[in-house]
Amino acid sequence: MSQPRVRGSVSDRLAAAVAAALVGRAEERAPDEQVLGVPIYRGAQFIASYDAGRNQRYYLFGTNTSFTEIVAFYRTALKQRGELVYEEPPIHEFDVGRYREESMAFPPGVTVKDYSWGGAKGYMNPKRGAEPARFKTIIMIVPVVP
Repeated sequence: MSQPRVRGSVSDRLAAAVAAALVGRAEERAPDEQVLGVPIYRGAQFIASYDAGRNQRYYLFGTNTSFTEIVAFYRTALKQRGELVYEEPPIHEFDVGRYREESMAFPPGVTVKDYSWGGAKGYMNPKRGAEPARFKTIIMIVPVVP
């Protein structure tokens, strides 16, 4: 039996896939800054964490604070400029540890993505019925692996 075709933006399809993955999964507790090794923007909501492979996890947080404000927060908190890796849609990365290709799936760091760029509705909250229904900005944190 084939899967029904999902319509909508890439962001909507990604959020729908995340929501489907969360069905039947126990409520996951938000990690603290000690686990992540970086500050969490105040007011950001923990969405979920995912196995990145090679003994790593990545953690997603959502906020309706603007992309520009979140980038400014992490520039100050991490004491570095980071790098704007894409202008459209804006994605900004901050490296927080050394990437070891032989043992890591992702470089440790903080990635900030603007999901409201170009009039987009935002990243759909995968927690059904939760508020807000969509997030303007997503923060992905990949902690340093000991």
